[in-house]
Amino acid sequence: MVQPSRIAAESASADSADRGRGLIAALVVSAATACVVLLLWVLGSAQRDPYIKASLELQGAVDHGGQLFRINCAGCHGLAGQGLVGPSLQGVSNNVKDPALVHQIISGETPPMPSFEMEPQSMADLLAYLHTLS
Repeated sequence: MVQPSRIAAESASADSADRGRGLIAALVVSAATACVVLLLWVLGSAQRDPYIKASLELQGAVDHGGQLFRINCAGCHGLAGQGLVGPSLQGVSNNVKDPALVHQIISGETPPMPSFEMEPQSMADLLAYLHTLS
């Protein structure tokens, strides 16, 4: 039997290492692509949600939104939205778009925050109040 030469063995080892790097790169690209697709899907579905669309089309009343906030949100987020158990909401409308805010409020996807069901007008009022927190 013929033994492979040292050069052939080193070449095979280098090919194996290159294939491993290529596989890792392909996995990273696939994971990044999956994240982008998932993000676009979530944002797209939030914008197509009839409840979110209806809430965003309405003009909100800050006074009523403030009442809703004090009743439903202040226990965790503080009377001024400064954060207690829940995170601070001051400036939240500068950092998070309204469709994502509505989705966050109604979804209950981040425990311990419960999902809140309210009429679209009440959601518009709450959003108007959240815009005043700074």
